[in-house]
Amino acid sequence: MRAPQAPALALALDGALKNRSAPWQCHNLPYLAESLGFSKPGLPGEFHLVIVRDDSFAGLKIIVAITGASGALYAQRLLDSLAPSIHDIHVVITSYGHAVIAQELPGGLRLAAGIRTHNVKSMNAPFASGSNAFDAMVVIPCSMGTLGRIAHGTSEDVLLRAADVMLKERRKLILVPRETPLNLVHVRNLELLLQAGATILPANPCFYTRPTTIEQVVDTVVARVLDHLGVPQELMPRWQEEKE
Repeated sequence: MRAPQAPALALALDGALKNRSAPWQCHNLPYLAESLGFSKPGLPGEFHLVIVRDDSFAGLKIIVAITGASGALYAQRLLDSLAPSIHDIHVVITSYGHAVIAQELPGGLRLAAGIRTHNVKSMNAPFASGSNAFDAMVVIPCSMGTLGRIAHGTSEDVLLRAADVMLKERRKLILVPRETPLNLVHVRNLELLLQAGATILPANPCFYTRPTTIEQVVDTVVARVLDHLGVPQELMPRWQEEKE
């Protein structure tokens, strides 16, 4: 990809944002940015639509979905790492997700002030439509049942609909499955989702940091989720080149 021409993009943004009578110009800015070589922060080779806003909001609009898979602490630690003063955070929990939270988090799920919650059975959520520019969605932990329904586009509740919207709008969808062993149906569903553009980030912790608590083990996975969201994190150190 050729080097981005920052002045050209700046002029295009300025012109489109000033011309409020032509909203299509703002909607086309992501494609303009791509043509000039810009994309959202991510891994090398990744491209996701650039969401341009004409206000002072500098954070991300993020959906955190919690399902009935074991591993509610992964969701808690992710929410603890996302500041609602910076990011617009929305949470949706399945019925079995609530049951697992009650079993695994005795004090319940802690939500900081400013985090919005939504009923999984209601479609009256802003992220249920592709016309609303959410940046990313994380399903953590993601049950294989939810993963399979997302893979096949059932959209029967707002969690599944939101995931479908993220895929069709080419936005960041991160699924954190916690299941073992896997059968062929699981693998085929994972293949479908990878082909559709989802990021599959299994809840596989690492141990080179020598974690000493359950939270530190969980944080090795949450840190990778934050990396893929493009959110700075200090939950765990980076792997360093071995010294000679």
